[in-house]
Amino acid sequence: MVLALACAGFGLANAGEAAAQPAVAADQLPPGQDVSDTVIELAGWVVASNDSQGYPFAIMDKDAAQILVFDGDGRLRGAAPGLFGSATGDHTAPGIAGLALREIPGRDRTTPAGRFVGGYGPSIDAGRVLWVDYDSAVSIHPTATGVPSENRPERLASASPDDNRVTHGCINVEPGFYERIMQPTFERGGVFYILPDTMSLAEAFPEFAQSRANAKDGG
Repeated sequence: MVLALACAGFGLANAGEAAAQPAVAADQLPPGQDVSDTVIELAGWVVASNDSQGYPFAIMDKDAAQILVFDGDGRLRGAAPGLFGSATGDHTAPGIAGLALREIPGRDRTTPAGRFVGGYGPSIDAGRVLWVDYDSAVSIHPTATGVPSENRPERLASASPDDNRVTHGCINVEPGFYERIMQPTFERGGVFYILPDTMSLAEAFPEFAQSRANAKDGG
């Protein structure tokens, strides 16, 4: 259902054959959970404008707790729930990359919004990780038990996105999805688009917002 909606949206966005969806795409989103029009339009724009320059890309909707992953040709590889920063907001606090997790104030446990170019690289304490934005120390990694009281696996498995804000800012996905979809797709790097909580789309994605405005105006 979700992948069919995404495919239909791409047709409206004039993404063309490059956005045709493969039958092997993994859909882990809860039954009946829709993908927003904004996500569908952004994905179509990325493909039509070649904004990712042939690299694979992911679109993350913090509000819906969704992650959609695409290959370099714009074909959907998979869609799954994600866990995001516990604090609402799109900022990155100065110096946060140098803090231990326990030292990050609650208000600064945000997942920043915007367009990021990232890929695999070393970390101080977690080995090789998939960096979304190295400067703000935001990465994507498989959900671990971590602090038992946080119930991260249970939150990720729940049908509602309302309990998916629990991390210190990084993004968590189900381990199987990470191994089968994230790792092979972003082995050589990629582009990550994170929708905002509070800032406008024009602030987060100015070129996309301008293109969207032009389309509505008939320009």
